[in-house]
Amino acid sequence: MSISRPAARCLFSASSVPKSTTTIPIRSFHCSSPKQKRRRPHYPSIKASELGLIDEQASKFKPYTEADKNLLPHKYSPEQLAAIEAGETSIDPRDLATQAAFRDDPWRLNYLDDFSRHHPLVDKPLREDLPPGFDPKKLRIAKPTEMANNISNSLLDAEPGMRDQILSVGSEMLKLDQDNSLSRERREAQESRLMSQVGGWEKWDAIYQSTVHSTSNYFVADDPVSEAVRKKLDGPAFSALAPTIPKIDDPSVKYSSDSDDTDPRLIRLAQQTGLSLDEIRKVRVKILVDHFVVNQTRMGKIRSAYILAVAGNGNGLLGIGESKSVEPNEASMGARMAAIRNMKAIPRYEQRTIYGDVEGKVGAVELKLCQRPPGFGLRCQHLIFEIARVAGIYDLSAKVMRSRNKMNVVKATFEALMRQKNPEDIARARGRKMVDVRKVYYAGQVL
Repeated sequence: MSISRPAARCLFSASSVPKSTTTIPIRSFHCSSPKQKRRRPHYPSIKASELGLIDEQASKFKPYTEADKNLLPHKYSPEQLAAIEAGETSIDPRDLATQAAFRDDPWRLNYLDDFSRHHPLVDKPLREDLPPGFDPKKLRIAKPTEMANNISNSLLDAEPGMRDQILSVGSEMLKLDQDNSLSRERREAQESRLMSQVGGWEKWDAIYQSTVHSTSNYFVADDPVSEAVRKKLDGPAFSALAPTIPKIDDPSVKYSSDSDDTDPRLIRLAQQTGLSLDEIRKVRVKILVDHFVVNQTRMGKIRSAYILAVAGNGNGLLGIGESKSVEPNEASMGARMAAIRNMKAIPRYEQRTIYGDVEGKVGAVELKLCQRPPGFGLRCQHLIFEIARVAGIYDLSAKVMRSRNKMNVVKATFEALMRQKNPEDIARARGRKMVDVRKVYYAGQVL
């Protein structure tokens, strides 16, 4: 045996065997069979038409009804109507279902709109044009005395003979709003007594809308204005106050107030995240790491509990949080709150797997996450399994190299999921279309 070659190479390598003998392949150091070539899956590809997804999406595009056809001439010209009819007959709803893209992320719009419709609660208020000959610069903010006179005159016009009574009821209602010592039952009894004097809540709301919400009570013109200008100023387009919140008549929607026994920490968390208490309660939270740590001080060893938790809504949101406390319950609650507070959107391909293979590294932990076809499942470490399940990922494989520290594995997995590259961003950076980047077609739709 030559001393210039290592012993392992001479024993297991085919190069050490003389050419006259049969070539022996290099030995494998694991029990699995060597992968000579790419193996095809044992199950066939599933088409969207077989699952009924195309028909389900196509059913959302309904044709125009007779009522819609009667309303279209009021907005479009005959030439535009002819173009609309030609487009409706030439485009198949199944083509729209396969080639049109619909957003399914948590921040999507809950309706299909062409953004030409005005929404009072979202869009800016529309400003109507004043009649010609009137200069808006003539308007100025009314003084307190002028505003009081305008409100008194409006009350006199709204309810003749009840001006003094309405003013007294208004002052009493103001005192009730400022008095915080009254109980809820006593406050409701006082309001009912005052409303009975003016004819009930509905009549009081009508009087309030016609007086306080009138713009003429807030803005006055030094020069007399015409009746047309006055009606324009009193309209909702020039209202001095914000529009009232509309009431929903849907019986399935119920207005509920939070009870007094709700945890203040949950209320604070709802204010920080913008989520309601019901949405916070529906978030999936899983504790992955829990152990005790000891801090050596001059007073001795202080023992604390360390908790690391993950949270997600099962639809693309994922967050991790960690907390330490002397009491394990406080540490668990703190970790849960931090995980919900730190939730971020995770890109998902087809709402089941990730975009390509990604790697993550935290400390000595190195791991690799790989995308997998439908039905593959979650074949990975138990910590990565729990993270993928709360994030809404169902087809994934992972490999963890070097260290197996639980805390760093969780952080490295979160880092790898956040480092995914969206094909749309790649195409936009290259100045090309997404079809040129992906080059994958499925039922007429670019994936």
